[in-house]
Amino acid sequence: MKGKPVDANSEIRMQVMWNRLISVVEEQALTLLRTAFSTSVREAGDLSAGVFDPQGRMLAQAVTGTPGHVNTMAEAVGNFMAEFPPDQMFPGDTYVTNDPWLGTGHLHDITMVSPSFKGDTLVGFFACTAHVVDVGGRGFGADGKSVYEEGIQIPIMKFAERGEVNRDLIRILRSNVREPNQVIGDFYSLAACNDVGHRRLIQMMDEIGLESLDSLGEFIFSRTRTATLERIAALPQGAWSNELTVDGYDEPVRLVATLESRGDTVNVDFTGSDPVSRWGINVPIIYTKAYACYAMKCVIAPDIPNNWASLEPFTVSSPVNILNAQRPAPVSLRHVFGHMVPDLVLGALAQALPGQILAEGSGALWNIHISARPLPGQEGRNAEILMFNSGGMGARPELDGLSATAFPSGVMTMPIEATEHTGPIVIWRKELRPDSAGDGQYRGGLGQVIEIEAAQGHQFDFSAMFDRIANAPRGREGGLDGKPGSVALDDGTQMRPKGWQHVPPGRRLVLQLPGGGGYGDPARRSNEARANDASKGYVSGRKE
Repeated sequence: MKGKPVDANSEIRMQVMWNRLISVVEEQALTLLRTAFSTSVREAGDLSAGVFDPQGRMLAQAVTGTPGHVNTMAEAVGNFMAEFPPDQMFPGDTYVTNDPWLGTGHLHDITMVSPSFKGDTLVGFFACTAHVVDVGGRGFGADGKSVYEEGIQIPIMKFAERGEVNRDLIRILRSNVREPNQVIGDFYSLAACNDVGHRRLIQMMDEIGLESLDSLGEFIFSRTRTATLERIAALPQGAWSNELTVDGYDEPVRLVATLESRGDTVNVDFTGSDPVSRWGINVPIIYTKAYACYAMKCVIAPDIPNNWASLEPFTVSSPVNILNAQRPAPVSLRHVFGHMVPDLVLGALAQALPGQILAEGSGALWNIHISARPLPGQEGRNAEILMFNSGGMGARPELDGLSATAFPSGVMTMPIEATEHTGPIVIWRKELRPDSAGDGQYRGGLGQVIEIEAAQGHQFDFSAMFDRIANAPRGREGGLDGKPGSVALDDGTQMRPKGWQHVPPGRRLVLQLPGGGGYGDPARRSNEARANDASKGYVSGRKE
């Protein structure tokens, strides 16, 4: 799209309006953070928010949010528009789905889209996504054999029409989820989030004197697209492949990516990856694409705003396989291998851009879903508790890796106090894991050690969603691998990395999260850096 020539004053005015639009979506996201019931949203920021033009093209996104939500939402709005043509849209409408193939990849994420009318004219859309604590079914885990076992499915439908909430949908939800107050509360928070965005947008348009977002959209898209294409043109032309072995459910899984820079596009193809699994670790292509595009943009165009025009040159292709699973494959843990996609893609980019790409990190969040209940014959409470935890990032070409950091998902740490408040558990330890980082000229980031026990008079089952236990994060350019993770009870009993399992009363669950790979020859690490690592307890000096 070519932008029309504008004079300096018009350029400044457009830039001011663009910044104002970003502030609108930031307030939209903050509304969700302030009003959400789930700790994963309120404390960790597991959400996305954005504003779109009348054609469903993303104009701007909130900084708060995850790539898996933002980039799937960017595509999902078009799916909503296919279901509801403009003549079926009204002021006060809000549409909803958790369809994994039309939304964000699994049933636990709720996506809401609201048309924004100025008078009787459709001027855009607001969309938001958040992870809810429960959607019924087997619960959040890999044990389902199809999507039908994983929870309630909400097709694209109206959550509200002309401001009137769909009470039948609310009743169905209340009858199908374990934490109805939390889940329904989050539905209302999502709707409120979009409503705040709409009101702020109309206020902005009235102040500035805009009747549509057409000229502003053209300004945004033309400049971001031009800047993105300039970065792509500077890349080497060619194709590069990378493979990654991950733990899987009960056997290793092979992921393969071929990155090809061709003209004004960069494509990633996942041919060669393992077939669809019978367990809930499969990934719909909409989620695979979200993280593949994120990885490419991180390296190729990191400072260019994320919108329709800057995403369009990055494409993804794949036959049907574990990274392009078709309905009704089980997909509950789609985030585990989805979070591995950036390391997979970055490994291919490292061949095209040697010396510029960080080492592999822990990748997938070490999410744990805990289902707590009283012991037989004792009083207490039932609770569903979701906790996000992060291992170490890979070392960077000129810096150590970040410890206990959620790359590539970008969610924040959930405070222990907030997690304990949601249910009867005690977190006895949550600290950096010494000796977990891969050595190198620049060392990897450290993982964590976490110990969890049921509160007195209670017991719990947990859904393990862990990886990088059998296959450690690899170092780069001579750096050593990070230390793999482990999951066990405090008496040494080893637990499985994925699936629902029981922790007996009085026992503690001990999670040791993986550390990131190192970068560069360890012999080149400075004495000062090694002394600093030792003084902070990052290394113990023990030989294993």
